[in-house]
Parts: sequence; structure tokens; C-alpha cells
Amino acid sequence: MSSRLLPVPDGLAGERVDLALSRMTGLSRTRAGELCATGRVLVDGRAVGKSERLAPGAVIEADLPEPAPLRPVATPVDGMAVLYEDSDVIVVDKPAGIAAHPSMGWDGPDVLGALAAMRVSVATSGAAERQGIVSRLDVGTSGVMIVAKGERAYSVLKRAFREHAVDKVYHALVQGHLDPSSGTIDAPIGRHPGSQWRMAVVDGGRESVTHYDVIEAMPGACLAEIHLETGRTHQIRVHMSAVGHPCVGDATYGADPVLTERTGLRRQWLHARELGLAHPITGEWMTFTSEYPDDLVHALDVLRLP
Repeated sequence: MSSRLLPVPDGLAGERVDLALSRMTGLSRTRAGELCATGRVLVDGRAVGKSERLAPGAVIEADLPEPAPLRPVATPVDGMAVLYEDSDVIVVDKPAGIAAHPSMGWDGPDVLGALAAMRVSVATSGAAERQGIVSRLDVGTSGVMIVAKGERAYSVLKRAFREHAVDKVYHALVQGHLDPSSGTIDAPIGRHPGSQWRMAVVDGGRESVTHYDVIEAMPGACLAEIHLETGRTHQIRVHMSAVGHPCVGDATYGADPVLTERTGLRRQWLHARELGLAHPITGEWMTFTSEYPDDLVHALDVLRLP
């Protein structure tokens, strides 16, 4: 047994402690309840009963058996289109609600599991649960994502992302109107001091640079095209929230619940619109584009109404 910290994913906020702990660790719900009853489960530093509900951003600390290595499980995913494939790489259009790879606390589908179900072999480089993954999208972010199929492609692509040699273009619908309409947000990002699951602009964080241009304004919101110079966890969501313009629908980073309800969104309005990069083997420049999914189109249509 060892003590482990488990940040609560967005999808488990509001759930009972025993249910969430079971889903996050693979323990039976009965065993998770027993741990709570014996005081071996803390939430944000205090002992809790099994039926207590978890707040967004909470962190569970529990004495748990050592986890077995995570590995992708072949699971078909509806709506994940292949934009390009050759012997070295595969580029997919990731739907929202799909993780990039398996992780503790996530029991839904993931890209690697979907590729396995399609009988697509990926590179064996990287940790067991994320082999072939060179760059990730959040569960709630849709759009273009590339996965390495070969070992050399994995190495070259990892270096390209690390050295910012990849053109990553996102579209984000944010609350209010960005002023100026074009600009750069240069602010370091690190773990939120009060919530290990969230990120925040903090002193001593990692350098993070986001460039944006407003491409459409509408009542109460604006649509921005965003180019990332760096690729930190939740970077766009954190930076937009930090300047007072969170992504519409992004409850984790301060979105207005009234606007979220009006648009019908169940996730942040954030889409990986375009990915441009040199092919890791041939060097040929390639650009891939993803159209907005239906939920994002609907939100735009609602907010464009006079």
C-alpha cells in the first residue's frame, strides 16, 4: 500500500467519493467505501465519508495498492475520422469526450484504444499507456491530432513539438470581447495553488505564450483564432481565463453557467482547427484541417442571433 494523490477529473465532479475512487483506481466500490470508513481517504486534506460529493478541482489522497500499468484497450469510437495515414503516422479528427490515451481517473474511450480497434499499430516508444502519442488534446477539446506509427517518426515528431516546429491553430469561443482584438498572452503556467487538478498563471510556472486574433464578434462573446508558441496543459483555457475571457462552456476555468446553458454546451468551446508540420520521414510540409462539430456550430448559431 502507498499513499497517492488523485486529482478529480472534471467528469467526476459531483460524484460520491466511493464511486469516484472506484473509477479512478479500479478498486471495487465496496473496497473504496471500506477505505473511507477507516479514515484512509482524504479529500483536500480532510477525512470524508464514502457518500460525500466531490467538488470540482478536489484532490483525493488515499492509501492504495500499487497500480497495474495502464494499457490501451481496443474500443471502437463513433465519429473519429482518419484524416491521413501512411506507414509512419496517422492523423485523426478527435471528437470531444475522447481522451488521447488511458489514464488514472478516466474510464471512457481514448484515441489509442480506438486505433487498436481499427487494427492500427502505433509506435512502441513512450510509456505503456501513451505509446505513439506525441501531443495530446484535452478530453473536452475536439480536432486534429497526430499519432506516430513508427519509432523514427515518434522521435522526430516529439522533437518537432518540443522545439515548436509545428504550427498548431485552435479556434476558441470566449466570453466577452478581447481587447485588443489581436495580441499575445505571455504568462507562466503551473499547478493551481489551491487545486492540483487545475492549472493557473503562477509565479515560477513554465513559460507559456499564446497568440490570438479575433475573427468574429457576436453579442457577449467572440471567436478567436489562436496560435500556440508553447504547449502547456490547458494553456488556452488558462490564458483566456486569466485575461477575463474564459472559453464558453468551460466550468473548470470560470465560464458563465447562464451562457453555457443557453448554448447547450457540455464542454469548453475549443477546437484544434489546423495542424501543420513537416512529415517526420520525407520532410514534406503537411497541413490538416478539422471542421467544427455539431455542438460547436450550434453554440455559434445561438450566439449569433440578435
